[in-house]
Formats: sequence, structure tokens, C-alpha cells
Amino acid sequence: MKTSHRILLSLGLAALLLILLLAWGDVSPGEALGAWRGLPLETWFTVLGIHLWIYIFRTLRFAALLPGERTPPFPQLLAISSAHNLAAYVMPAKTGEASLILYLKGLCGITGPVSLAALLLARLLDLFTVAFSMALVCALLASSPRFDHLSWLGPLALILAAVAAVLFILLRSSERLVLLAGRAAQLLSKRAPRLAAKLQQAASSVAEAIARAGSGGRLLRGLLLSLPLWLGVYLYFAVLARGVGMPSSVTFPESIFGASLAVLSNLLPINGFAGFGTQDAGWVLGFGALGLPRATALTTALGFHLVHLANVVLLGVLGHLAMGLRRGGD
Repeated sequence: MKTSHRILLSLGLAALLLILLLAWGDVSPGEALGAWRGLPLETWFTVLGIHLWIYIFRTLRFAALLPGERTPPFPQLLAISSAHNLAAYVMPAKTGEASLILYLKGLCGITGPVSLAALLLARLLDLFTVAFSMALVCALLASSPRFDHLSWLGPLALILAAVAAVLFILLRSSERLVLLAGRAAQLLSKRAPRLAAKLQQAASSVAEAIARAGSGGRLLRGLLLSLPLWLGVYLYFAVLARGVGMPSSVTFPESIFGASLAVLSNLLPINGFAGFGTQDAGWVLGFGALGLPRATALTTALGFHLVHLANVVLLGVLGHLAMGLRRGGD
């Protein structure tokens, strides 16, 4: 499918999901836009500062997962990470994730397998941290008398803990899984021997890069850096949600629950332009499950989304400008 067709399909999917959500939540577009227009300026500066905190720790984690002799200077890697996050967030079906590989190769001379290994480990660390924190939050909410009627919170906490354990095992043996994927390419050897050989070679290169990225304590550093990173993410969601109209009765653990479902839904490979529709549906589903009125959940979801998109674009454009200055100075 051509890029233009993919973008049009993404826009159409986002528009359709938003229309369905507005109709289902009985919310007018004016009400949805009013949520972000009422955001206090000091709250925006606060969340922008938290956003920078998140980007700094994301960059430090990328640096930890890259081989030491190939790690770019921190300012350059911060610019690349900011630009990559813009592409990953805006482009449909997570196709923007590949931009990190292009940026690191074009600006820093880092090979594709090394960049891909760091990206794969970073995403596995994200999933592990979200699953682990969600398991803790579900267990905490299940112990609250307010949510005695939500009998599924306890079993969900156990399921998420098991998922976190599986993800931890994947982190420790991810290079073996890549090698298994390469061996699966042998099934193509009779029909497409050249393609099978290339896939096997690529899998071996990525597996070797993953093994190097996870050695020497790099994976442990990546895990430790994921903790303040995701604490910043959850704090960002809570502060910004409150700024666009989330009731003060919603506690921090509750905001983590609702925000996590929004994040996970935005990771789906079928997401539309800038996550519109999918991220908002996850937000409404998460906060709605905890008893937040549907209209309130939807207006805060869209208000949050618009402000977040503006922040991602602002920091991403600054990253691109810094990359351009770096390229021009070479």
C-alpha cells in the first residue's frame, strides 16, 4: 500500500472512531474542544516540564541499550529521540517506529541491527513496566472498599503479574527468539532461497546486537531507567487529566489504571492518525470501568489528547531542528 493511501486510511479510521465515540458518549465536538481550551497556562508548563523529564529518561535508556563505543552524545541522542517519538506517535500503524533506525544510521552511523535491538528492548521494557505497575494498581484498587463491586480486579492483577513475568523472561532471552524467527525463514528456502538467506542473516545480526545490548549490565540499567520514566508518564497523565476536567475524586492509582489502558490501546498496530480514536477509546474504557461518567471520560480523553499532541509536535519539531543544525555543522 502506498504511503499516501496509508495516511488516508489512517485519517479515515481516526475520524470514524471519533465520530462513534462522540455519538456513544453523547458529547458534542464543542464540548470536547472546550476541555483543552480551559487548560490553565501554569498546568501546561508543568506538564511540559514533566514531558521533558520523560524524554530525558527515554534518551538515557536508549543510551544504556546502545553499545558503549557507538553511543552518540546525549544532546544529539535527545534530539533524535524527540524526533522519533513524533514520528512514532503520528504515523499510522506504528510505522513511525522505524524512524529511529534511519536517524541513528544517518546522523550517527549506527547500523540497523544495533538500532533495532535497542528499540526492541526498549519496547519490551515499556510493556514489562506497564504490566507490572498495572498489576500493583489492580491489586491496590481491589483492596479498596470503593471497588468491592469490581470482582475482576483481583484476577486481573494476577493475570498482569503473569504477563509481566513472561515479558521479563522475553527480555532475558529475546535474542534467542529472534534467532528462532530467523530459522523459521528456512521454510522459504525452497521457494525464495535468497529472501530466506537474507532473513536469516538479518536475524543473526539483530540477535547478536540484542545480546550485546543486554550485556554488561545494560539491560539492568535500562530497567532501572524505565522506573522514573514511567513514573513521569503516569504523573503526566494525572496532572494533565486534572487540568482538562478530571474530577478531583479520581486518585493517582485510578489515573494510572485509566492511563495505562489508553497507552496500551495506542500501541496497537491498527491505530489511526496520532492515535485518535484508539487512545481515546482506551481512556474511556479504563476510567469508565472505575465508574467515571461516560461524557466526562470522553471530554477529558479528547482534551488530554489534543494537549498531548501539541506537546509531542513541539518537542518533535525542536528535535528535528536540532538534528538539522547538527547535520549542517558536519
